[in-house]
Amino acid sequence: MTSSPEKPAEKSADPVDSLVLHATDNHVSWITLNRPEALNAITPDQRERLIQHLSHASSDPDVRAVVITATGRGFCAGADLRGGPSTEGPPAGERVAGERVAGERVAGDVARMIRLGAQRLIGAVLDCEKPVIAAVNGTAAGLGAHLALACDLVLAADSAKFIEVFVRRGLVPDGGGAYLLPRLIGPQRAKELMFFGDALTAADAARLGLVNRVVPPDDLEKTARDWAERLATGPTRALALTKQLVNASLDTDRTTAFAAEAAAQEINMTTTDANEGMAAFTERRTPHYRGR
Repeated sequence: MTSSPEKPAEKSADPVDSLVLHATDNHVSWITLNRPEALNAITPDQRERLIQHLSHASSDPDVRAVVITATGRGFCAGADLRGGPSTEGPPAGERVAGERVAGERVAGDVARMIRLGAQRLIGAVLDCEKPVIAAVNGTAAGLGAHLALACDLVLAADSAKFIEVFVRRGLVPDGGGAYLLPRLIGPQRAKELMFFGDALTAADAARLGLVNRVVPPDDLEKTARDWAERLATGPTRALALTKQLVNASLDTDRTTAFAAEAAAQEINMTTTDANEGMAAFTERRTPHYRGR
């Protein structure tokens, strides 16, 4: 992938930039996890960089769609548990009363870590104001599966797998899994995946409705590019409002949903793209949207 001529990729000495590749091409922000030797398990620094790129995509009018993908044979193996802090400290007799030693876990630490970590990442995908496509090139496990499923559209190579791996580690799902999965496939199917932790093939994920399309591995990037560039030529603000309405509809009643729909229509009718769409319809021509 190459950077767009009008917005070349910025060079940085930050080592995280080599672990989360980024380029903008034809108004599409490509975000690529690049730790293939670790199946792209996400470190805290990588997580923060992903959140930054998604936030920038929302605010940059020249970015009109986003693709999240990865290098190697894994999409994302989840959070990098091996890189976490140690919970062991010096013997109690060597501690100063009331002093917290490095690595010591106290009440509230885990909940805070989840809120500020995995949940922020998934929230950044759900709240991104541009359409986000997941191009799942390989295994998506744990938080990695939820990262993919939080995206607006999911493409998967036919060799990809989705695994709710938490139960295998004796853990409760995080990263919004218990929120996302029941809304996508219903509570019974969600519990089956989370209770057993079995690997779900790309074909089975598509059959359940978790994946929009399964393609041969060699076609994944091309298909993602085709879809993203179609979105990038669309009415960007209308797509953002549509995404917001659909996501919110799953958590609200009909009266609130209808009010939100009316408000979104009111907001959208002030955009240049809405006026262009209506003009193109009456003039019987193809609309040219500018994302404004």
